[in-house]
Amino acid sequence: MSKKRGAKKLSKGKMMHSKTHAKKEEEGPKEIAAKIRELAMEIVKDIYAGRNPKFRTKQRGRSNVLFDIEEGIIRLGEKSTTRTFLNIAHAKRFLQTMLVMSKTYEYLTSNKTASIREVYYELKHTIGNTKENTFDDQRESDACIVDLEHSIDTIREKLNVHANPKGALYGDITLVDRQHHNDTFNCLKLGRGGWSIMSRMEPHEIEIKKVNANYVLVIETSAMYERLIEEDFARKNKAILIGTGGQAARGTRRLIHRLHYEHKLPVYVFTDGDPYGWYIYSVIKQGSMALAAHSELLACPEAKYIGMTLEDVEEYGLQNVTEKMKPGDIKRAKELLSYEWFQNKPWQKELKKAINLKIRIEQQALANKSLEFVAKEYLPKKIKNKEFLP
Repeated sequence: MSKKRGAKKLSKGKMMHSKTHAKKEEEGPKEIAAKIRELAMEIVKDIYAGRNPKFRTKQRGRSNVLFDIEEGIIRLGEKSTTRTFLNIAHAKRFLQTMLVMSKTYEYLTSNKTASIREVYYELKHTIGNTKENTFDDQRESDACIVDLEHSIDTIREKLNVHANPKGALYGDITLVDRQHHNDTFNCLKLGRGGWSIMSRMEPHEIEIKKVNANYVLVIETSAMYERLIEEDFARKNKAILIGTGGQAARGTRRLIHRLHYEHKLPVYVFTDGDPYGWYIYSVIKQGSMALAAHSELLACPEAKYIGMTLEDVEEYGLQNVTEKMKPGDIKRAKELLSYEWFQNKPWQKELKKAINLKIRIEQQALANKSLEFVAKEYLPKKIKNKEFLP
């Protein structure tokens, strides 16, 4: 990944990682299709040689997830699993995987894209002379897509496959939609809703042509995103606003990652002051256990947390607008307390304080001061004074 600030040189291992990361970023449809073809040809060779055809992918689950302290991201380990066709327990999943491989190869070579729901319906049929379906449930085709992602070390968006989009972008940023007549547009001129972030934010599809901003502000709630647009925060503070509407979708995380690495913009994350908001931040920063294999393309380890915090409750006199934490909130806070990526002193202090006080604070609670307070005082002060949690 990128160099850390300062004059320190990258270690040999980190330099190798940076090269690998750059290569994965640059891979387009042609390169991904070539990977699928190479994998398919190995299976064909097994068949012609009279060997049991096999497919290898990475094991998923917490037992194969680790935290890379040097890089500051969650990674998938090296444990793998192999499926063979001539194994009754593997045969159907093997067949399903081959169907998914064939279909995604078709998408890549014909410049088509599909939702994961469309993949399921395209491939679902009854096998001739049987009563057996290729797929009985979308979860089966989804699992095969994930298997293929891990097998060829890519993300599904680079397979020309996507889920439903979620997230919004607003600010002085010019994009080019390469897959739609090279449409060029500035997200500051699309009305108060901004631009709906696509699921697939790869460079060969969406080019980030120009950015006129000092930083990226990622906002958890749609209401706060709209509040900041109404207060003209993006223009007045030269900020790019990204509304996640809850947990950030993959396309949104990919965009945040690209803005940081391609345009060297600092990333600040603004969520509710509760365990779920703090986890949203950690997913943007370190990645998630569910997508540990893709942290290199989705995570932003230099992101900083800008609020809300329980210290804000005291500093801004918000005691009367806090909410009580429910048992599930407390349980989640204790889980975060044990995660390796929350083991620094500021976060340990914040989490322990939340558990002891049993309170949470929402972004909208700042309206108790005034509607304009968050845009005119709270955020500018925190950014100017660098009042962040790491």
